Amino acid sequence: MRFFRSERVQALIQEELAKIMVREVEFPDALLTITSVEVDKKLDHARVNVSVIPSSSGPAALAGLTKRTGHLQHLLMKKMNIKPMPRIAFALDRGPENAAAVEKALLKK
Repeated sequence: MRFFRSERVQALIQEELAKIMVREVEFPDALLTITSVEVDKKLDHARVNVSVIPSSSGPAALAGLTKRTGHLQHLLMKKMNIKPMPRIAFALDRGPENAAAVEKALLKK
């Protein structure tokens, strides 16, 4: 299977950022998981989709990540030696939450 550069960068960002977040980001009331990373073709920007459990902590967790974006970007740049380094931005991924709601509804029937 042949991977394009943007797909390799997406996988590398997801792997390295997950390691960094384990050490650097602390949310005592929530569990954060990077579900996917989307990098544009020019490698200028990367959207990091994050799932938060419980979902009620999602907005607070997203605000905390957004506040730390510069620091996380700096640590990521030290770990990855690629040019250009995409600018990261975080977004909530509600996919797992929606899937759980559908599963719960189906089980009630």
